[in-house]
Amino acid sequence: MSIATHNTNVEKAIRATWFSLAGNALLALIKGTAGILGNSYALIADAIESTTDIFSSFLVLFGIKYSNKPADENHPYGHGRAEALITFIVVGFLITSATIIAYESILNIQSPHELPEKWTLIVLGAIIIWKEISFRIVMAKSRETNSSALKADAWHHRSDAITSVAASIGISIAVFCGPGYESADDWAALFASFFILYNSYLIFRPALGEIMDEHVYDDLAADIKRISITVPGILDTEKCFIRKAGMRYHLELHAVVDSNITVKEGHRLAHELEDVLRLQLPELGHVLVHIEPDDYS
Repeated sequence: MSIATHNTNVEKAIRATWFSLAGNALLALIKGTAGILGNSYALIADAIESTTDIFSSFLVLFGIKYSNKPADENHPYGHGRAEALITFIVVGFLITSATIIAYESILNIQSPHELPEKWTLIVLGAIIIWKEISFRIVMAKSRETNSSALKADAWHHRSDAITSVAASIGISIAVFCGPGYESADDWAALFASFFILYNSYLIFRPALGEIMDEHVYDDLAADIKRISITVPGILDTEKCFIRKAGMRYHLELHAVVDSNITVKEGHRLAHELEDVLRLQLPELGHVLVHIEPDDYS
């Protein structure tokens, strides 16, 4: 990846994180105020999640900045793995918020309380629309930048939108069915907590694969093979190992060449192949090309 392209991606990721952070802070205030004034624990639960999202967005911001520090003597492959570690911490925040919401929901289900106010549904409707828009914006940026931490932040928005949908259903049941259905609001919050846990797993699993160097990049490997054989002198490719760290993909590739060429010519082909791959796949980080003779057995 060129320095200019990489720096542009980092700037995009940072701007998207600040967007998330500002939105979460505003929504936490709106939800908390509306939940208290409108007698809705589902909204208060939403506010709790948005509050944890503020802290997780700060972590994502730190992770993006730290993981994109240049390589040094102790970190020759850079600091990209920090992003996956930050993702684990973000998942921890999600699990914590889900646990708090579930616990408080169960307590409220067992304790009679007032019906939620009807106007809280209007607040929730606006929140749902905004959070879904936020999810799409941040997810698009995560795809552009190959940022796993930004993807986790995007899923915070989606889970927030879903919990708001659950809250609106619970409040609607409580408001329109009247006395005896006050706990519908709390059941909605309880359901939302389980959905948050499910989303936590969806965020955790890819980050774990990244830390464990799991090979899940078949499409990229196919592109690498297709591009490689267009380079004159490269007959085929064999092993292709890809691992992701931060916003970069590090590559180890075995390229097949004519066994009769000189070592010097093989060395030249390896560098030419590396240059072509970097040009056409700017998301690549370290590229190591190993030359294999075509008659090797």
